[in-house]
Amino acid sequence: MIYTLYYVHDPMCSWCYAFKSTLDNLKKHLNSNIKLIYVVGGLAAHSDEIMPKDMQEKIENIWYEIEENTGTKFNHDFWKNCQPRRSTYLACQATILARYKNKEDKMINAIQEAYYLKALNPSDASTLIELAKQIGMDEKKFEDDLKSQKIEEDLQNELNFRRSLNVRNFPSLILKYKKELYPINIKYNDYESMLTQITNMTENTYF
Repeated sequence: MIYTLYYVHDPMCSWCYAFKSTLDNLKKHLNSNIKLIYVVGGLAAHSDEIMPKDMQEKIENIWYEIEENTGTKFNHDFWKNCQPRRSTYLACQATILARYKNKEDKMINAIQEAYYLKALNPSDASTLIELAKQIGMDEKKFEDDLKSQKIEEDLQNELNFRRSLNVRNFPSLILKYKKELYPINIKYNDYESMLTQITNMTENTYF
């Protein structure tokens, strides 16, 4: 019996970044009959507008909150060195393009490291193109594909799929069996409780 576990995220979501190590541990312990599939959620549409100062302060305060609650580290120089934009769709498109080359995890990790540790801006195409090069993708093809109508359509299709999962918060885990969807309670720094939920559903309780 095969189950699908959807991980709904945004590569520029700070809480998803904080969840990374816990998700990695969960993945190591999942039963072989559970297929994990990543779904980009799309936090914020394309925008060239600089983020208002009050929004910048709000998001940086979220970083401080995450640091306090999870121990995750952020490089706050981002807010001094970059011109932040409320725009994550391009990073989502980069993630999908990397998926097509079996480099999805590498791209997500590269985006998170660039954004949260190196104070670079993944809302900028130039940052994403450089990251694609670093993870071994063809730089010119990636740049062309990132500008293409096809990747825009692919992203919109994925966002529509995310909506069909009834997911509005990132990160989210949704277990699917047949046509039924079962949300998993997200626990930061505690993969075992989520593993227990999933195990109970797939081996004992629900089916």
